[in-house]
Amino acid sequence: MSEGVLQFDILTLFPSFFASPFSASLIGKARDEGLLTIRVHDLREFTTDRHRKVDDVPYGGGPGMVMKPEPAVAALERTSLPGKKIRKIYLSPQGRLLKQDSLKEYCGFDQLILLCGRYEGIDERILGFVDEEISIGDYVLSGGEVAAIVFVEAVSRLIPGVVGTPDSLILESFSEGLLEYPHYTRPEEFRGDRVPSILLSGDHRKIAAWRREQSVERTRRKRPDLLKK
Repeated sequence: MSEGVLQFDILTLFPSFFASPFSASLIGKARDEGLLTIRVHDLREFTTDRHRKVDDVPYGGGPGMVMKPEPAVAALERTSLPGKKIRKIYLSPQGRLLKQDSLKEYCGFDQLILLCGRYEGIDERILGFVDEEISIGDYVLSGGEVAAIVFVEAVSRLIPGVVGTPDSLILESFSEGLLEYPHYTRPEEFRGDRVPSILLSGDHRKIAAWRREQSVERTRRKRPDLLKK
């Protein structure tokens, strides 16, 4: 790990899940340029039995299987970088909802360890070894892998150098509590629908004002809950 470079460590039962998403687009380029580091760990590598067992039936009965504490806790401990500022996160629908305005705090860490759950969930005792639970929405997925990809991309975009035009981060949806204004490009007219004349005026002050108005109106129409906040 290079000095000052944020490292993501993902603990999962399905390491191959991450091969394509983390080798393409902005994330792949950022890794190639050494702006961030991503390591993916198979939780089965932290088992101690010959069957590499990571789950078991729940006490008290019930459907499905539960992830055992031994492999998960061993992975959390053995992947931690000594002497570094670390945040250990369990990706869970019961966690704090991930919001744009909370992302920047994660850039202040040296290492972010993400534990991906599966099956019916994890043994409750594992939570004593993580710092927080994070959710990407009020719905249930088959596991935490998709959430881990979302988390890594959302945080990585705030690392200096990852996004080619830093000013665009300021104007994106949610950066100021509003949805982003509408965008247009060539052709000037498409099937009878023309680009708003203000965008062709060259008056940057009026364009900025129009975009602000559009952001407020779009937020009022699509996400009024954001305006209430």
